[in-house]
Amino acid sequence: MILEKNDRLILITNDDGIYAPGLKTLSEAMEEFGKVVLISTIESMSGMSQALTVKTPLRVKLVEENEHRRIYACNGTPTDSVKLAVNQLLERMPDWVVSGINHGANASVSILYSGTMAAAIEGCLYGINSVGFSLSDFSRAADFSTCRKYIRCVMQKIAAEPLPAGICLNVNIPSLPENEIKGIRICRQAKGNWKEEFEKRKDPMGKTYYWLTGMFQNHEPDANDTDEWALANGFVSVVPVTVDMTAHSYLQKLRERFAE
Repeated sequence: MILEKNDRLILITNDDGIYAPGLKTLSEAMEEFGKVVLISTIESMSGMSQALTVKTPLRVKLVEENEHRRIYACNGTPTDSVKLAVNQLLERMPDWVVSGINHGANASVSILYSGTMAAAIEGCLYGINSVGFSLSDFSRAADFSTCRKYIRCVMQKIAAEPLPAGICLNVNIPSLPENEIKGIRICRQAKGNWKEEFEKRKDPMGKTYYWLTGMFQNHEPDANDTDEWALANGFVSVVPVTVDMTAHSYLQKLRERFAE
């Protein structure tokens, strides 16, 4: 069923906090498509993945409400935010869950660590059409306005034809002026991993602590059908993501091995 704007309820969240510029840009862009309810945290929850709050009470505060939007602040994780909204705060199940715009790309295996994509995946688990948006720029001066065109394009496609059950989208936008972005590429997730290192440091009191650093290693830099290649070559990457983590390609082989 194709919904009209006035009938569409959109849940928005992120992992960079309620005051993140990317969240503001996303919220403004989504008001074109329906009624917006936004829920986020006061502080950043980057890298929280699908974490849930289980040891402390969850608290929510209504921050703003007008004819265009409703905004809540929550002390939980991005996944908590989606669960709270769906179970307690919304008058009905949302039609879309839209997460971001993340400060930094969530391509390749970064999706496994991302709170932004975890929120989209959580929406997908509820059977809601869900999308996570990220901008490949970690700088404080990142220009999120370049994302508007591509947010609109992706969501227009979903408005015209909803996603299949069990699939959400991971959308990454290169940090380039709009006139230098070459378009949208439908991609697969690149094979790679983060090579982590921990720097041993001393705080002002002389106590030892460790600071996580590292770099991403792309195992297939020349493969032109991946999200990492798309971003490196000036394209917006769109990867369909499934919540089924089964290694289907290995199922039969494993059955044969255990049948021996």
